[in-house]
Amino acid sequence: MTSRTVSTALRAATILVAVGTLSACNALSRMSEIGSGPQLSKIENPTQKNGYQAVSLPMPQASPPPQNANSLWRPGSRAFFKDQRAKEIGDILTVAVSIDESASLNATLTRSRNAAETDGITSMLGFENSLKKILPDSVVPSTLVGATGVSTNTNSGTTARTETMTANLAAVITQVLPNGNLVISGKQEIRVNYELRELSIQGIIRPEDISSSNSVTYDKIAEARISLGGRGINSDLTQPRYGQQILDVILPF
Repeated sequence: MTSRTVSTALRAATILVAVGTLSACNALSRMSEIGSGPQLSKIENPTQKNGYQAVSLPMPQASPPPQNANSLWRPGSRAFFKDQRAKEIGDILTVAVSIDESASLNATLTRSRNAAETDGITSMLGFENSLKKILPDSVVPSTLVGATGVSTNTNSGTTARTETMTANLAAVITQVLPNGNLVISGKQEIRVNYELRELSIQGIIRPEDISSSNSVTYDKIAEARISLGGRGINSDLTQPRYGQQILDVILPF
């Protein structure tokens, strides 16, 4: 057994052990929820979660705000009164998600190729006559090798996608970037009987895009990460068993 074969076997064994461990943890979690359904997760500080990373993006050079002497107008304000829109870490604003998109793609590829080749010896300083003494009588030196090939390939594909989603979600400002842009993060959980639906959103917004009602639409969010999923009996029944998922990953055919 070569070292490459051993390395491949060890890698496959490691993957199987890791998947089995995760599957066991998931199985234990599901066992603990029998009779009560999925449990809502605790409200936590997003910056304290495992894997959280502060956003770092290119920033313009800082410039001092203009000074207007003897003026009641405050630069950056929309009114004489205090701006009630979210602007500090911990402030809450509403994110309106309204997605109605559709796309379709059709592609067809047809390829055909015919090839024919015949090789032989018609004249080679008279040595072609000596071949008859070596080769069987049925062999003709002028047509020693003949090959014919036909190849035809037709591929077609169709992709159709339709997405519709409407939801309002409250998000919290987790970071204020040096240029004033705001990093937001929000999560919503709704449990209906034995099914838990989860909606989460993260991204970066400009303070100018926050409306007077302290809300922002999803299309104004940069680096948006919107996730809608669920946990529970219905989700489990609509997914293949973990053994089938493992086979789908490791089987080459």
